[in-house]
Amino acid sequence: MSRDVIDHLAEIPAGSRLDEIRRARPDAREHAQQSFLALLEPAEPGALALEDRYAVAAYVALLHDAEAAEAADADDTRSRSSSFYLELLADAAEPAILDAVRDAAVAGRASGPYGDYREPQLRAEAVAGPVATIERGVLGERLAAALEHAHLLVLHPRDARPESLRALTAAGWGADAIVSLSQLIAFLAFQLRLVHGLRVLAATPAPATPAPAAPATATPASATPASATELEEARA
Repeated sequence: MSRDVIDHLAEIPAGSRLDEIRRARPDAREHAQQSFLALLEPAEPGALALEDRYAVAAYVALLHDAEAAEAADADDTRSRSSSFYLELLADAAEPAILDAVRDAAVAGRASGPYGDYREPQLRAEAVAGPVATIERGVLGERLAAALEHAHLLVLHPRDARPESLRALTAAGWGADAIVSLSQLIAFLAFQLRLVHGLRVLAATPAPATPAPAAPATATPASATPASATELEEARA
């Protein structure tokens, strides 16, 4: 594998120290890429259509932009990850869907995590937070319910209850699709946090340590932005 989606989202130049670190864990790197392909670009999407997968991914990525938006005092501060998933959604859905997903994410942004603890000794640490109620409108009942489920798992993971799943079944989601939807949201939480961590490492490199022996020849890092060709390669 040359470059993968995480390299693209974290803007890791080929030959850089971060590139070397990621390539030192080839199994973890390969599994992350295969998970992306299985959950975001499956050959047979089944009951969870590609358009719905991209809508959920864009929504979750935009929710994760809340901290950056708050720091910038703006509603539309997009990360590279949220822009990436919005582009995928734009390729598969009508512009009205794109706008509705974006608006729902901006309205649903919060810091989190919120929720109650079931353990009596922890209940004093419960934190209340906003619950998403998404306008059905152009999104429709199924997709709006899926986004509300994503909001629950991202910001209220402790509040997940059987009735949450019943809300999905009432909206028309079957058991297999609910499993795939929840797997997709869990994977996105992993991927987005990993990308954020890699970007923080890239922005704050460790001080150079004098080498005890002759230094190895380092390959200059390329800061060239990822091209469309590189992106296609990462998705392949």
